[in-house]
Amino acid sequence: LYLPYVQAPAGSAPFGMTLEIRTAGSPESLVGAVRQAIRGVDRNVPIPAFTTLAEEVNNSLAQERVVAELSSLFGLLALILTSVGLYGVMTYTVARRTSEIGIRMALGARGPQVLWMVLGESLELVAIGVVLGIPLAFAFARLISSQLYGITKGDPLTIFAAMALEASIAAIASYIPARRATKVDPMVALRYE
Repeated sequence: LYLPYVQAPAGSAPFGMTLEIRTAGSPESLVGAVRQAIRGVDRNVPIPAFTTLAEEVNNSLAQERVVAELSSLFGLLALILTSVGLYGVMTYTVARRTSEIGIRMALGARGPQVLWMVLGESLELVAIGVVLGIPLAFAFARLISSQLYGITKGDPLTIFAAMALEASIAAIASYIPARRATKVDPMVALRYE
């Protein structure tokens, strides 16, 4: 059934009428002139709100923006959880190895050596995570590439930036227990042996 738009009952048309205007200047400055031109042709034509193309694009991407923001939030929460977990593991390791660290310091190990010993263990855990995570990141990048604007499949810059961020946060999270290990008094540690 073909029905001219002007003969369709109000509100029953399956589509809306749009008027698109290209301008070299600011689109908002033309709203008044366009309203007057439409009223000059027919005063009974209802004039809905005007929106710019940028606003339409912005509105059409609202759902994707919410998903991206939620994904960023979950990624940040995962980063915090891994940092807290690594901090807990390293704190437990230092507490469990207090006597060993005390013996090492009594035998002549200096603070920086103990610091790097503990940090080295932490960075080994990070390296294992990176070795396992990079192939998984490239594999999942293929699955979610349609959702990412401006990022190609397996974008190395993004993956390596995330890896560097995680390694930096892991180093900071493990520095506190490592620094605490350098403060172990050999006499106190050896007293319990």
